[in-house]
Amino acid sequence: MSCKDRGNAPQAAKPGPILAVMRRLILPLALLVAVVLTAPATRAAAKQYVAPRGSGALFLITGRGYGHGVGMGQWGAQGYALHGFSYEDILASYYPGTTLTQTTVRKIHVLLADGKKRVPISSDKPYTVVDGNGKTDSVPAGSSSFGVESMTYPATFSAATGSVLSLSGHAYRGKFVLSLVNGKLRVINLVSLQQYLYGNVPAEMPSSWLPDALDVQAVASRSYALAGRKKGAAYDVLLTSQSYLGVAAETAKGNAAVDATKGQVLTYGGKVATTTYSSSTGGWTQSATDAWGGGAPYLVSVKDPYDSVSPWHKWGPVPVTGKTLRAALELSAKPVDATVKRNGSKRVAQLDVTTLAHGVRNHTTATGGTVAAAFSLRSTWFSVGVLSLLAPSPNVAVSPGTTVMLKGTVRGVKNVVLQQRPVGGGAWTQLKEVTPNPKTGAIGLNVTPDATTDYRLETAAAAAAPIRITVSQQ
Repeated sequence: MSCKDRGNAPQAAKPGPILAVMRRLILPLALLVAVVLTAPATRAAAKQYVAPRGSGALFLITGRGYGHGVGMGQWGAQGYALHGFSYEDILASYYPGTTLTQTTVRKIHVLLADGKKRVPISSDKPYTVVDGNGKTDSVPAGSSSFGVESMTYPATFSAATGSVLSLSGHAYRGKFVLSLVNGKLRVINLVSLQQYLYGNVPAEMPSSWLPDALDVQAVASRSYALAGRKKGAAYDVLLTSQSYLGVAAETAKGNAAVDATKGQVLTYGGKVATTTYSSSTGGWTQSATDAWGGGAPYLVSVKDPYDSVSPWHKWGPVPVTGKTLRAALELSAKPVDATVKRNGSKRVAQLDVTTLAHGVRNHTTATGGTVAAAFSLRSTWFSVGVLSLLAPSPNVAVSPGTTVMLKGTVRGVKNVVLQQRPVGGGAWTQLKEVTPNPKTGAIGLNVTPDATTDYRLETAAAAAAPIRITVSQQ
């Protein structure tokens, strides 16, 4: 049965998942899926976050997707497959204008280690070494350590038939080529392109997913690996260019996807396409231009209609106090408001933070990437809700029954209420619903305390830090 035929019979998925042209913000998709599977079943009913006293305004960050969002979204590819799309159609959706063709490349050089004084190599059978003088030696089974003076380099290590070589306990197919570079050892895995992908595809995408999704990953991984090759270079890809875990990652279904798409790559203008991908796009991919300031014409922003299967299609809220925001962005004054400016791919290009000091407001900006990195956000497609309540300035004691106006900002957060609690004990009680100015988010709330009272803004998800109005005793 062809891959396309398999994709026309969708079945239930069984999914459990910066910035140097970052393919992904954090972890390989397969590992992220494992995290989801082991997460508590009650995480949807998260406990309300309560900001500590004195922490300032509260910023609630919600977002979409996981990773940079450029090119194929892995969860979206699974969603496409669930809706009966073939891997060819899925690839065309993510990389418009590319052509599926055959490569003549059969082998690839993977940099496994560099700058080492010694490297441990092992095998369960005796293996051979051909040194730089052409001399062949046999090395007994087990582990041996090789240093810069162990032999004449470069040296090629070959496993016996039916066996593999391991470096530092990690097994890889193909051969090891050791060379001296600046007086230190470099280890390159010379392996067939197919065998490289056997150790890559299951590390990037769960093998339990539909065949057409795995086929998409195989073609994307193959293309990405070959697109970066440079003529005359010592190696083609890094161990971390894509997740390459060697023999330990191999699965029957992963191998089947690699075999079913053998030699297939995407090309554009006669060259292999740089098929970047990430875990989850949030429903819309990001163009390379928006993400990195430039890129190929096939890495444009397109709708990703089936990313909704992703557990990270929408995420948050992530609570960030004003105190934390100030420290992370090295602000000179306390932040009281924040708004975002988006690029053409819906991601945050810039965060504009309003700070307040001695009654004077100023503005500081930070890139979306800086904010995402500072708070370990899953992507730069995020929104910032604001719960900001300011005490009067100066905040002096008032007589019982005096009306005091509390000002602040509420933006991007629904169903906000003002709560009060008398100092000295008691529970928080709702005083009134908060209706901000629809354009500016500004609020002005009159309170009339008879005794010293704390006030705070609250929603079902979070409660901001309280402010205190002191009432003088008569």
